[in-house]
Amino acid sequence: MSVTHAVVNIGQLVTLAGPSRPRVGDELQHLAIHANAALLLAGDSIVAAGPYAELRSRIPSEATILDAEGRCVTPGFVDAHTHLVFAGNRAAEFEQRIAGATYQQIAASGGGILRTVSLTRMATEDELLAAAARHQRWMLRTGTTTLEAKSGYGLDHDTELRMLRVLARLNAQGPTHIVPTLLAAHTVPPEYAGRRHDYVRFIAETLIPQVAHAGLARFCDAFCDDHAFTVEEARTVLAAAQRHGLRPRIHAEQFRPGTGAALAAELRAATADHLETVTPEVLQQLRQAGVQPVLLPGSVFALGRTHYPPALSMVELGLAIVLATDFNPGSSPIPSIPFILSLACLHMGLSPAQALAAATINAAHSLGLGHLIGSLEPAKQADFLIHEFTDYRELAYFIAAPARPRVFIAGREVTP
Repeated sequence: MSVTHAVVNIGQLVTLAGPSRPRVGDELQHLAIHANAALLLAGDSIVAAGPYAELRSRIPSEATILDAEGRCVTPGFVDAHTHLVFAGNRAAEFEQRIAGATYQQIAASGGGILRTVSLTRMATEDELLAAAARHQRWMLRTGTTTLEAKSGYGLDHDTELRMLRVLARLNAQGPTHIVPTLLAAHTVPPEYAGRRHDYVRFIAETLIPQVAHAGLARFCDAFCDDHAFTVEEARTVLAAAQRHGLRPRIHAEQFRPGTGAALAAELRAATADHLETVTPEVLQQLRQAGVQPVLLPGSVFALGRTHYPPALSMVELGLAIVLATDFNPGSSPIPSIPFILSLACLHMGLSPAQALAAATINAAHSLGLGHLIGSLEPAKQADFLIHEFTDYRELAYFIAAPARPRVFIAGREVTP
């Protein structure tokens, strides 16, 4: 391929080049870093990445040259768990939690997810699109170039489809790549109170087939917990999803063990997300089934809790961990992957290298996109960041810094 663009004068190029699978164990520490480096592109794809001295002869005179000014370059962040589309906010509940109310108490009083459901059902598609685009811009400013996004604040036929159409429209507008997930099994809506079985059947027999046929989602998720869905209910939903070509993901073991992680292993789901209370025995099952844990320290932090997922145990067991924001209006109003990296290092004991790998290449693999994004390697899409600093460790070190990396998606610089 003929080189069309060359990024030169890169002080530290973090490629994350390596095996064509999620990284585990010691592999999470090896980021394939080059000093005094260059990144060569052909249109939207990477041609080569490495020391400038080795690549300079491959740069044609007509290539466009971009000077990185000695700074650090990394892959774009991949946020593998977000709730991007919703109306309104839950700032009042934030205040309630500060005063001592628990997540479960707020939900039991009609707040929580159902509060956002009410607001989202009243919003038009264009209103939801405008809100989601705003959230997308927040993420893009901090370096997120690909994200997974769920429905789940409709909980009825029309609003769930409306949310998924918003994601399709936003993905078409770009520049961020959005991977859609159906999460109708988020909680039981008020109109189905006392008829849980009917709502589960509606999801499994009506909504999932329609969504799959329309190509509106790639994954299907379920929230398995005491105030959401039982293991059996989640099994019904996710098994139906598999039959219709949607790969399962599951919110599991957030507040107590025994709430869904073993089911993720049974179904060989793409991911099991949260896992704050997961047991060592179930972690072994996840490893054997090839399920990737998606760890969401932002929700632990924002809920004022202290029990973070056992990330180091997962690494020791050989699990391919992922870090994500869980951006949502209630339990994690956090759109920033760099802040998540800080939380993962300070509260979960991950090294900056492990955290970065979990939020790039491993996150990409959890979305089925590891062959395309997540690392800076030949033939992959040129999604990369030119940071304001010279060392990748500063991503986690400067906590909540107002850093604004230069963001490139498919080889083109984008401005939020």
